[in-house]
Formats: sequence, C-alpha cells, structure tokens
Amino acid sequence: MNDVLLAIGTRKGLFLGRRGRGAGGWELTGPHFPMQAVYSVGIDTRTSPPRLLVGADSPHWGPSVFTSDDLGATWDEPARPAVRFPEHTGTSLERVWQLQPAGPEAPGVVYAGTEPGALFRSEDGGRSFSLVDALWEHPQRKHWAAGYGGQAVHTVLPDPRDADAVTVAVSTGGVYRTHDGGRSWAPSNTGVRADFLPGPSPEFGQCVHKVARDTADPDLLYLQNHGGVYRSRDAGASWQPADGGLPADFGFPVLAHPHRGGVAYLFPLSADDSRFPADRRCRLYRTEDAGASWSPLDAGLPEDDHYGAVLRDALCSDGLDPAGIYFGNRNGEVFAGADDGESWSTVARHLPDVLCVRATAVE
Repeated sequence: MNDVLLAIGTRKGLFLGRRGRGAGGWELTGPHFPMQAVYSVGIDTRTSPPRLLVGADSPHWGPSVFTSDDLGATWDEPARPAVRFPEHTGTSLERVWQLQPAGPEAPGVVYAGTEPGALFRSEDGGRSFSLVDALWEHPQRKHWAAGYGGQAVHTVLPDPRDADAVTVAVSTGGVYRTHDGGRSWAPSNTGVRADFLPGPSPEFGQCVHKVARDTADPDLLYLQNHGGVYRSRDAGASWQPADGGLPADFGFPVLAHPHRGGVAYLFPLSADDSRFPADRRCRLYRTEDAGASWSPLDAGLPEDDHYGAVLRDALCSDGLDPAGIYFGNRNGEVFAGADDGESWSTVARHLPDVLCVRATAVE
C-alpha cells in the first residue's frame, strides 16, 4: 500500500505531509525554506523516488528553484540561478509560478512559468532552464496586462499525445498553444469572456485563472476564468460555458480527476470584491458530466461561515484510485478527501497563507 506525500507551499515556507493510505493522521515537517514564499511545487514522477521541484522567493536573495531527490530530506540549489532572463531582454525574474514536468515521451523536460509572463524549458530535470523565445517575442505579449496578482504564466499543460504540443495560460493574456515545440504560438480564447474590456470578447487579453486537461480525453479542457467557467472539446480551439449549478462563476483553481473522464473539481468564490467562498461556505464542487452540472462536496468540511479562499494552485490530486483530493486556503487550512472528495478530513490548521499544494503516491 502506498503512502501519500503532500507538499504545501505557503507564504512562509514549504511543509511536507506524509501518511499511509487509509491510516489516520498526517506527519508534517517544516517549514522548509522558512520566510520564503513558495508559489510553485512540481513533482516529477518519472524518477524514483519522485523529484521535488520548488519555486521559492527569498526577500533577501530573490527567487530560486530548489530540487530534492530524497523526498525533501535534503535540497539542492544551483550556484547559478536555474531560471533567469537573458541579458538582452532587459528583464529580471520576479517569481516562478509554475513547475511542470513533461510526459514520459520527453524525459528530463520540465517547464517553468514565470512572472513577468514567460515560459522556460529545462532538459536536465529542472536544474537549469532556457527562455522559450518565441512566446516572449510574440507581438501580443507587450499588450498583456498585469492581473491583480501580477502578470504570470501560471498554467503549463503538455499534451500527453504529442511532445511538441503545449498549452499555457497567462494572467492577463489568455490561453496560448504551440504545436511545433514552442517555435510558434497562437492565442486560443474563442468564446471566453473578458468583461473588464470594452466591446466583444477579444482574441487575447482574457484573465484566465487556471486550465486543466481531462485525463481520459486530452482534447477536453476545463477553464476557470475571471468570471466564467468553460470547457473545450477541441483542445482549446474554442470554449463553451460550463457553469451549470454553480453558486458563482468566479474562482481560481480547477482540477481534472486523474482517472475518471468528464470529472473535474473547482472552488467557487463570490463575484463581489470580497473574494470569499461562495455563500460563505467551505465547499468544493465536482462535475461528473464535463461541466454540464456541478454538485457540492462538503462532508467533513467546516460548517460555520468560512472566509478562506483557495488559490489557483492550491487544489490537487494524488493520482491514486480512488483519488485523494487536496486543497488549502488562505486561512492556513489544508483538507484531504481520500475517496474522490466524497468526505474530508483536516490535514493542517494555522499554517501561513497556503499558495499551492501538490501530492503523489510514494513507496
């Protein structure tokens, strides 16, 4: 029986949780990288044990990427920054928002999404990265705005069928796709609203918060927008509303089930400026029909008025069957649903502001 490793990135360090599958209680260690904001964690399951990759921000030394090949017992940081903008860009790195290993067809390849909005590619498992020039030099990039949280490439989705096909999302720029290994990029936002801009929906400039790919059907994508939940059945070429039954269509994360096609999760927030959980309830919502309808999952979650928003990378699964679903919030609470989210238990309380969570099964 596998254990589960849970990585919790917070505004003041990384916490690692470990528990046996089906056992009670989590063994929590940390903080690793104390006083550093951990916005991104990647888990590369192509290695054994899985390699952990962490994007941390030091208020003194700046942003860096750390790796661990022993499940967090020790950490490596390269002497030279793993992610940095070439001198000719006149730009410096502010934050690593996403660390995403590619699939088994591209061994060693890891992508990093950054602020300012750019994509970097590593071929040595995340120890060093190179700027993907074609996206940085795209003529539309200079028109991307900075969202409330900053301008960032926060979603990177390699296509499991084609190593040259990658989808990214940037706030505030929208969804872009490449089919030639990053040599060219095209916006892919048809049908997605941008209510904060005048006129009809533009070709680009949408404030996309997160995109997830269905595991059973890689052409099926889910998108949480700044106002609007969407699905695409053509790998992002076009989008249709998919918010039936939700109490609000604003939110940050969206997660596809690791095994069950047409199943996805999100955490809706009120559309007003408070950005509190919809109806002041701590409830995850699940669709089992590819976004045609959504139902709440709250068994074991707090029943009182709740104010902890869930950020774009603070919702994940562990890949097991049934899947463990995990989320953390800005109250410093982390919850686990080991039965596809049917019921919930508390992993941790009173942590710093939770920015991201990632989980995997380990021997």
